[in-house]
Amino acid sequence: MMAKPVLVIGNKNYSSWSLRPWLLLKQFGIAFDEVRIPLFTEQMPELMAEHTPCNKVPVLKDDDFAVWDSLAICEYINQHFLVGKGWPEDPRLMSLGRSAVAEMHSSFPDLRHELPMNVRRRYDGVSLSAAAQKDSDRIISLWQQLLAHSNGPWLLGQFSIADAFYAPVASRFMTYNIELPSELKAYCQQVLALEAYQEWLSAAKAETEVIAEEEVEL
Repeated sequence: MMAKPVLVIGNKNYSSWSLRPWLLLKQFGIAFDEVRIPLFTEQMPELMAEHTPCNKVPVLKDDDFAVWDSLAICEYINQHFLVGKGWPEDPRLMSLGRSAVAEMHSSFPDLRHELPMNVRRRYDGVSLSAAAQKDSDRIISLWQQLLAHSNGPWLLGQFSIADAFYAPVASRFMTYNIELPSELKAYCQQVLALEAYQEWLSAAKAETEVIAEEEVEL
């Protein structure tokens, strides 16, 4: 019997990058083992050294092979476990999805900073800076573009790497009660209603660690 892959992740309440490959594996029913390492603790470097020299989560270990970085992990999962089903077959839709995921991977710094992922909390009255509002507006426009091309209900029609990558944004929008067009609010609620996401949320609520800089005070 082949050994299951191992996904090394951080705190489920805060680690948006960990959620992405975790959700992709869960949604496609790929069995894996999970190693959780609390973020920003004195023990983290030593614990991470067992899995990768980069000292960052997530990491996917497949036998004696390790892949780090969420995007690289998701592409590895797609190629080695999903037989390409992590992306739609239509080449244009696939290219749009890859563009959207690459943009998520490299952009939106102000939104990330001002609205850190915190699935345990709910806020009202959050005021975004002009830069964070610009990030939010761009994501809204991007989601609308993808849904218009795919006809939904997921960003690329069927659940894909794109939805896994934007799931932490959907979580943020709900956590901070960001105003959204009705169809995008419904999309966020659809993401958060996934059985896999609910499993993640339940585990996050059971965590006891608090990372002060990730807790927004209004």
